[in-house]
Amino acid sequence: MVVRKPVAVRPPISESWRRSRDAGVDAAVEAAPLVFDRDALADARAAHPLARHLPMLEELLRRVADETEHLMVITDAAGHVLWTQGPPAARRDAEAIGLAEGFRWSEDAVGTNGIGTALAAGRPEYVYASEHVAHVLHRWSCAGAPITDPDSGRVVGCIDVSATVRALHPATVALVAAAARLAESRLENEMRRRDERLRERLLPHLRDAGVLVTATGRILATPAGRYPESWRGRRVGVPGPGRTLTLPDGRTAVAEPLGEAFLLRPAPARGWPGARPLLRGERPAADAARFTAGEGPLLTLSFLGEDRPFAHLDGRPVLLALRHAEILAALALQPRGLTGDGLALCLYGEDGSPASVRPEIHRLRQQLGGVVRARPYRLGCAVEADFLTVRRMLDEGDAAGAVRLYTGELLPRSDAPAVRAERDELAVRVRRLALDRGGADVLWTYAQTEPGRADLEVLERLRDVLPPGDPRLAAVASRRERLLDGEA
Repeated sequence: MVVRKPVAVRPPISESWRRSRDAGVDAAVEAAPLVFDRDALADARAAHPLARHLPMLEELLRRVADETEHLMVITDAAGHVLWTQGPPAARRDAEAIGLAEGFRWSEDAVGTNGIGTALAAGRPEYVYASEHVAHVLHRWSCAGAPITDPDSGRVVGCIDVSATVRALHPATVALVAAAARLAESRLENEMRRRDERLRERLLPHLRDAGVLVTATGRILATPAGRYPESWRGRRVGVPGPGRTLTLPDGRTAVAEPLGEAFLLRPAPARGWPGARPLLRGERPAADAARFTAGEGPLLTLSFLGEDRPFAHLDGRPVLLALRHAEILAALALQPRGLTGDGLALCLYGEDGSPASVRPEIHRLRQQLGGVVRARPYRLGCAVEADFLTVRRMLDEGDAAGAVRLYTGELLPRSDAPAVRAERDELAVRVRRLALDRGGADVLWTYAQTEPGRADLEVLERLRDVLPPGDPRLAAVASRRERLLDGEA
């Protein structure tokens, strides 16, 4: 009697088998599930950060795919296939098992495979023939490597090479790993260019005010001598307006929004000196001296989705009446300034007059000092406004950034003509960009805004692009049913 020794299973494969078993994957599954129709696939591609770098990746891997009858596959973070490249014979074989655009190759969908296992493990992996859970994949071998976004630190996709062979050449794993690193270096170059633009725009106005961080929590800059230079590049928690975060030395800080970035101001244990809002009639203590010296303060405006709009002047919170917020919005939109007649038209329409504007400007100057200039009326300082940042991102086609910052409509209680016009334009453009170029995550973020919650087209698009089993589907279905029943 011949006793066969049990075949040793590599630890990455045994771990993947366990995950596949826990997910209830059937070894008899015949193909990966289709999750994207043609329109949803086009949206997912356009929204993906690798779309801009596809020519480079295709050029890098095309020769390998064509000469070896292998298939190159690029997916998103959930294992949805967005792009494939390979000779016709390889593509025909792949289509029979759903290894094609629009299909899902996560471990919980088809079990152990080069794409899903690499994404689950967070490192390059290869899977040979019978190491696959699904029997239909036993004639395939594949190697995949995840791609991590250096800005957020999250995996955004996977590069895979697959073929109908019992074993891939050992260099294939190194090849996909190198391709993934090259894609990450391209993403990092983009990130560094964005970082430099933020520093150039904001640092001249921050002086030693606090720590400048990105919306993803990366430290961009620290005041010289106040914090260690080594903090630059480190991460803190993801900031939000007014949120308290922990600095690398353990101190707490409050996040002040600066458009695409945040300023973290230390909050002492007994309260934050300077946190008390400026009241009507109170002038900021040191503002006039800095302003006349030519240094200029920084005014930040948070007007999106706010029932009570607010501003910060060099970090000092300023309580604003609605009319004063409308004035600041109009002046921020017209940096060259407005005449009395022009500002009156922005605020009151045809019924306005400069006489109506002058007392409001006087009261606003009592709060903001020399920041509000006259002849023409204008803002004589650096301005960072959430609605201006959203407009800039819309112009750049940055759907994810625009939707993330679009927390609601511009000054929703305002009837000022200039505000209404800007509010309507922003609402239409954000919605259109989310639908045209936003993937599932962008659409879901938009659906949490006030206008997005009751948008039937957005909910139906989400129903199409969210993969089966996604916990967000239940909320989408429930909200959609209420809208169709006329209850929303």
